[in-house]
Amino acid sequence: MKLFKFPAAALEKAIHKRLLTLASPHREWFAERWQQKPYRKAFVERKAMPLVTLVSKGKTWDDATFNEVLAEWDVTFHEAETEVLSPLVQGDGLLQLMQKNLPAERAAVLLERLRRRPGDVAPAAPTAAPADPND
Repeated sequence: MKLFKFPAAALEKAIHKRLLTLASPHREWFAERWQQKPYRKAFVERKAMPLVTLVSKGKTWDDATFNEVLAEWDVTFHEAETEVLSPLVQGDGLLQLMQKNLPAERAAVLLERLRRRPGDVAPAAPTAAPADPND
């Protein structure tokens, strides 16, 4: 999903700032991993940057495009990662101007995606109306 290139350094700074305000069990879990360069790079590239893209572009995309890009973003989140990323959707800090016109239903979909845990079944993509059994 290389549709939008937000400055990674600014995103890392926002994540680090959020790390300082996390509650205790989440702070320790995330801080330990955030110090590891491979985790940090993967987290920014696979989780945070696509989220920023969905927030910034999600307000102007049609439903089909938004749903398609959301379906392509196949990741799961640890609870601490959700705590770090949720403010990016909810209007805190770095992305306030981007979030300004994001439809509430799309923000809710993004927050629900952040709550998806390993082992959760991904919701089925919307399909055509079911066939009439009387046919």
